[in-house]
Amino acid sequence: MVSTEEFAPAAEISRRRRPWLTVLLWLLIAPFAAWATARVFGLESGFPTVQLIAFTPYVAVVSLVPLAIALLTKRIWPAVAAAVVTVAFAACVLPRWISDGDAGTTEGPTLRVMSVNMLIGRADPDRIVGLVRAGSVDLLAVQEYTDEARTALRRAGLEQLLPNAVSYPRPGVSGSAVYSRFPLTDKGYRRFTSDFGQAQAGVRVPGALELHVESVHPCAPSDGSRDSCWVSDLAAQPAATPTGPVNLLIGDFNATLDHEAFRDVLEKGYHDAADVVGAGLDTSWPYDDRWFIPGVTLDHVLTDERVGVRKVVIHKIAGTDHKAVFAELVLPKADA
Repeated sequence: MVSTEEFAPAAEISRRRRPWLTVLLWLLIAPFAAWATARVFGLESGFPTVQLIAFTPYVAVVSLVPLAIALLTKRIWPAVAAAVVTVAFAACVLPRWISDGDAGTTEGPTLRVMSVNMLIGRADPDRIVGLVRAGSVDLLAVQEYTDEARTALRRAGLEQLLPNAVSYPRPGVSGSAVYSRFPLTDKGYRRFTSDFGQAQAGVRVPGALELHVESVHPCAPSDGSRDSCWVSDLAAQPAATPTGPVNLLIGDFNATLDHEAFRDVLEKGYHDAADVVGAGLDTSWPYDDRWFIPGVTLDHVLTDERVGVRKVVIHKIAGTDHKAVFAELVLPKADA
């Protein structure tokens, strides 16, 4: 008697004889599906999901593994499921690698800005001043700004390049400052309930609309006890004013584009400058001795939707675990 298996396709016989591989494949797909669902629908909440969701770009790449296995072993339905997961990740991650050519104005005064988290004032002041000089930086936002940092930056010559400052040095991580080539108006210090805070400044750029800048630094979600202050500090970021002053939020947001709380800030009328020019996957933290933590993008330049973006570049600075973020912006013209 002839077995029916002799007439079955080889792939079908393989599936019958190795059902454990199909089960294993579904088990492999499941965590990627859960991660993609959390990212797409903004379901991250509490420790450690808030921290983990920042590494979504890396998970997106690894999600190709179960898809490849399913295709190679000809498991149709696992392949379909894995493909859906991979497409979901791609929709979340790939846009920040692609330039948006039509965002903001292309004609108007140029403003070169830079942000530096000084790690409780320890960042190399000479390197900071060197970057300001080399990049012809017009406006510098500083976080974790201490009295010692202010003195060190002054000695390094920062005030010769950027003579105007709104300066709120503090011990620890809550100090904040804005330095500028152009005249500044002190708009105060936005203090959060977490005790983190942000220097606020009005900037008068010749030929441009009135400009409002904040050196951003919300509470970091470093453990489970600080998730709530991270959410509330990000929620307290000011909305853009499409018919009023041009708003810029520049600094260490302690959040990436994969965090729902950060995307909620963007929904208030902002563009992420790096995302606009296709540099949204350039990482800014950490790059020090914490080599075991993959880099993520915590430092951002958020611009009013009227502002154009020409380029975004990151720079290493000794003494701090954050890279500096430089952006060349185009401001909307003032009414004649």
